[in-house]
Amino acid sequence: MVHNRPVPNEALLRPLSVPARPEATGNPNQRVGVLLSHGFTGSPASMRPWGEFLAVNGYAVEVPRLPGHATRWQEMNQTTWDDWYAEVSKAFDKLVAENDKVIVGGLSMGGALVLQLAADRPADVTGILLVNAAVASDNKQLLAVPLMRRLVKSMPGIGNDIKKPGADELGYDRTPLNALHSMVRAWKPLRADLPKVTAPIRFFRSAEDHVVDPSSARIIQAGVSSRSFEERILSNSYHVATLDNDAATIFEESLEFIHGLTHPLRPGSA
Repeated sequence: MVHNRPVPNEALLRPLSVPARPEATGNPNQRVGVLLSHGFTGSPASMRPWGEFLAVNGYAVEVPRLPGHATRWQEMNQTTWDDWYAEVSKAFDKLVAENDKVIVGGLSMGGALVLQLAADRPADVTGILLVNAAVASDNKQLLAVPLMRRLVKSMPGIGNDIKKPGADELGYDRTPLNALHSMVRAWKPLRADLPKVTAPIRFFRSAEDHVVDPSSARIIQAGVSSRSFEERILSNSYHVATLDNDAATIFEESLEFIHGLTHPLRPGSA
């Protein structure tokens, strides 16, 4: 008998890489990969259950660890958006090389990173899954970050905004301000690139989110050129919804979304 033992935190922090098993997807002649990116100051732990769910269903999965994350916030302060984007791009390249189609997904800043990928390489992205993605903020305190980062290195963290008791994304308890400045600066060019995004999008948005406000969802929907944009409201989760009470909804609906984009219609089933 196999007993379910708790997974050590160190294992949860590691990247996840699983090859495709197309025979398990119901379409054995096609390999499909899924890239899932965690968010700002977070870790692969926030995406691992989602990735493992998709892997069990036969999809190749890559959950990279963004540079400077899952170590010390001081290390993250030495990294920038370009570093994070390069890591996501590397994982994406691997999936493109090994699979016939690739879906990209991300939580919070991870959603912004995969949107930039979809804008830069629209021909390679079959679909996009977003969870509380951030490309803007109504928080006026962010206007002070360019000055604040010269005076202090960090401020209190934004992690673990989770309604479900006991859940932990294993992120930082401090927000490194140089890194924050880099992310916020990247939003403007990303918003300008949104019209280049053409892949179908399913956006999961928590009704109560203490980190990302609803402006990002509105901006993304208005900016992209995607032929399909579906928003799903999560009523029982906060920001890190991939570990929260609505996680199963995200997993099941993302599976349905991927299946719809990658499985050919049978004759007469339209």
